[in-house]
Amino acid sequence: MASQNIYILGIESSCDDTAAAVIHNGKILSNIVATQEVHQQYGGVVPELASRAHQQNIVPVIHQAIARANIGKKDISAIAFTRGPGLMGSLLVGTSFAKSLSLGLGVPLIEVNHMQAHILAHFIEEENYKKPDFPFLALTISGGHTQIVKVSNYFEMEVIGETTDDAVGEAFDKSAKILGLPYPGGPLIDKYAKEGNPKAFPFPNPKVPDLNFSFSGFKTSVLYFVQKQTKENPDFIDENLKDICASIQFSIVRILMDKLKKAVKQTGINQIAIAGGVSANSGIRNALVEAEKKYGWNCFIPKFEYTTDNAAMIAIAGHYKYLNRDFSDFSTTAQARYKF
Repeated sequence: MASQNIYILGIESSCDDTAAAVIHNGKILSNIVATQEVHQQYGGVVPELASRAHQQNIVPVIHQAIARANIGKKDISAIAFTRGPGLMGSLLVGTSFAKSLSLGLGVPLIEVNHMQAHILAHFIEEENYKKPDFPFLALTISGGHTQIVKVSNYFEMEVIGETTDDAVGEAFDKSAKILGLPYPGGPLIDKYAKEGNPKAFPFPNPKVPDLNFSFSGFKTSVLYFVQKQTKENPDFIDENLKDICASIQFSIVRILMDKLKKAVKQTGINQIAIAGGVSANSGIRNALVEAEKKYGWNCFIPKFEYTTDNAAMIAIAGHYKYLNRDFSDFSTTAQARYKF
């Protein structure tokens, strides 16, 4: 089957980005993402508005993905879609459309776990990009998830550590909100951190057992710190923004790296891949590059376009499921909470 021309159409609609991609034998032909700017004025994603925008975007996005891939609908081998986890209303739009298109074209339907797809994005065929060997550890970090995953093969993945409360992406965004930065604030913290002193203001390292994480206390410490300083000096944020951002980012990266070092020690696996929206953060990327030199790790960092929510990762997950003939029937439904 590997010698066939396999064209997978991937559909992603788990949060506020409507995306479609076409992959041919593991190589991306198109990867289209429609972002929703309506949420910026609310300081976060509004689920009802997100699902409405998906309904508006999904047809033109899929049409554009097929056209840019320079194929016809008759060439599609299967439809892969995000079943979960994510916002229920958003997932329903993608799931319903995928089922309808699969039925209309008479091709297999393939459900994909969004978080597994983030990890499998490392296996998209790209020139001059090395792929991890099995087994490896994946640090999946996003607005909704923080996990350390032991990846034994394309389909066997075990979560060996995860957040007990808030995700790292939320810690970045909420810290940015405390500083008065617009949504999404995580990339802005990264931007300002590049020019600040990471040791200017110390923030606590949460004591969490095993390989798990916790960021709720970290967010609270940032809030209390800013409240105390601005009470003494109303211009504190403006005068120290870059140093505050650098200190927040340094502390979050330290939390992640401490757990990764512990995971490597426990498992004996020194191949590390990062995945998810927060893996675009320059502080985390730099820390992994340094860890390669310092600890002899093999680190795998995805291209920026495969870090945030996109359909290319859904398509590559669908590609491997297609090879394994792991298809879904039409009784499948969206799942807001969808475990590995």
